[in-house]
Amino acid sequence: MDINMGICQIRAHHGMCLAFFRGKGYSDEFTEHMGKMRRFLDQNPVVRILAGTDEICGPCPNNEGGICSGAAKTEGYDRKVLSLCGIREGSELFWQDFAGMVRERVLDAGKREEICGDCQWNSICSKK
Repeated sequence: MDINMGICQIRAHHGMCLAFFRGKGYSDEFTEHMGKMRRFLDQNPVVRILAGTDEICGPCPNNEGGICSGAAKTEGYDRKVLSLCGIREGSELFWQDFAGMVRERVLDAGKREEICGDCQWNSICSKK
């Protein structure tokens, strides 16, 4: 999907990832795409919150034909974020509203590490 058309789909746990993104990722292609997505989301589009692959996942090496090879782990992250934010999968809202929920109910509440402390990128998110 062209992110300039329609509603952008974002998996719930990416609300946390984007808060800590510092130009590092699985590959140069992934990192460039993540930066592009972050700039797009800064424009505050309406997003649909998912518990599965999304617009960010395209160039991820774990994306195997639209399915995450680590789906059991990452979908668990998504479900926990959805629960803490009090929204259902498929909810549509402005990006800044969702990012604010994640910040308040997950990050500021000290819940991030219990959700995704086993992620390979945890050390980046643990730096203050």
